[in-house]
Amino acid sequence: MRGALFALALLPWAGMASAQSMRPFSTFRQQHGETRLRANLQYAAGVLRLSAGPAAELYRMDVSYDQDRFVPRSEYDAARGEVLLGVETAGRGGLRVVSQNQLRQIAHVSFSPDIDLALDVGLGAVDAELELGGLRLTDLNLETGASRAVIRFSQPNGARCRSAQFSAGAAELSVIGLGNSRCDRIDFQGGVGKVALDFGGSWTASSEVEVRMAMGELTLRLPRQVGVRISLDKFLSAFEPAGLVRRGDSFESPGYDRASRHLDIAVTTAVGQVRVEWEK
Repeated sequence: MRGALFALALLPWAGMASAQSMRPFSTFRQQHGETRLRANLQYAAGVLRLSAGPAAELYRMDVSYDQDRFVPRSEYDAARGEVLLGVETAGRGGLRVVSQNQLRQIAHVSFSPDIDLALDVGLGAVDAELELGGLRLTDLNLETGASRAVIRFSQPNGARCRSAQFSAGAAELSVIGLGNSRCDRIDFQGGVGKVALDFGGSWTASSEVEVRMAMGELTLRLPRQVGVRISLDKFLSAFEPAGLVRRGDSFESPGYDRASRHLDIAVTTAVGQVRVEWEK
């Protein structure tokens, strides 16, 4: 990025064995009246934890990384209100495994809960837990490779979200509390894997969802307080429409027409299983 400003600090974290080639890295920026931020988080391998941080810090990343194979990134553009954070491969042989500890690089990332946040996340071979509740999320774009990822909205989003887009390769992905996301539109595109989309939470408006999945297992966990309609375009997939009533080419929850808020889900899948569960 042009005009990038860097806020970098190396900290002497205790308990890290130099024999593992692990190195600490920390970067942060204090908030100076900013009201919005576009964040691009790219994390190649290891463990990632993301959550809301202190209001006074625009962003922070603390990471312990394998210095023989990876390089941390931190680039902030004040004029554009953009930041690039993460860990990328160093370009020397990819993800060759020597010992279990060398894959245990860990990053903790946080953003201020007081700023409008547009978040782009790219994950490689990652074990990720992203707690997005408590942030003011306006847009979300998440792409995962061979990852295990859990995304949570444990409390209502502080802002109206225009769209959330999820793209997964050979991954295991769970998105929990989508009713709290306050996203007008949700899109998911998957390759091969196991996916669970939980639509629990506090529904304040209607939402449209499109799911396209090539092969694997898809679980839709549905809320009872909104009208639900599922339209399905399937090839060699099994569908279990528990608690839904067929209406032409769609399946609806009882009382769909009378509901004040609606959740409309369009599913396209080739090979696999689509299972419906209901919030308890």
